Amino acid sequence: MRLFLKVLAIAVALAGLCFAGFALWGDAFERVFNQEECRRWFEEIRTYAWAVAIGLLLGDLFLPIPATGIMAALGSVYGPVVGTVVGAAGSVLAAMVGYGLARLGGKRLARLMASEEELERFQALFDRWGGFAIIFSRVLPILPEVVAILAGLARMRFGRFAAALVLGTVPTAFLFAYLGHVSREQPWYGLIAAVAIPMLLWPIFLHFLGRKAAPGRGEAR
Repeated sequence: MRLFLKVLAIAVALAGLCFAGFALWGDAFERVFNQEECRRWFEEIRTYAWAVAIGLLLGDLFLPIPATGIMAALGSVYGPVVGTVVGAAGSVLAAMVGYGLARLGGKRLARLMASEEELERFQALFDRWGGFAIIFSRVLPILPEVVAILAGLARMRFGRFAAALVLGTVPTAFLFAYLGHVSREQPWYGLIAAVAIPMLLWPIFLHFLGRKAAPGRGEAR
């Protein structure tokens, strides 16, 4: 229970920082980086708009940039396939940076907040259930950044983190790129499918991962 409360406190603190950013600058960023504005902008700089979009999605780790609008604009400008690739690349890169910063820079902070035994339990918790949390968070606001940072603090195994991240991000990127391409509003069943399909595939991945792991050899930590 003590470990759970500590993890919950960290999650609430991170979410609070993100909410504060949205409260202060969310409306301004939404006006500048909404789907229609981004589409117009990307059309003007089509040759290198993909790089700008990746930079904006990376910035979403620190600023309240509407990532789904950018993904939809990519689909409108480049089509659903290229839009998905670029959108997923930017979103995955942002999460990787958050994970890496938290894992490397947050090591001392984690040890101040928890004992070695608690940190081992924290890692075991994320290795077991973190994949589901990562996948579920990808279609929601704020949570993707929070969960990625928590995974880094927990020192979740990189292989599992990366696999869950890609599995959860690609369907989300495709959904918004496709909707931007066909100029449709996001349907609720599309959002559910973007979460449900990766959730169903994740246990299968873990099963094969367990079968392929040789005795005495573990995943990269």
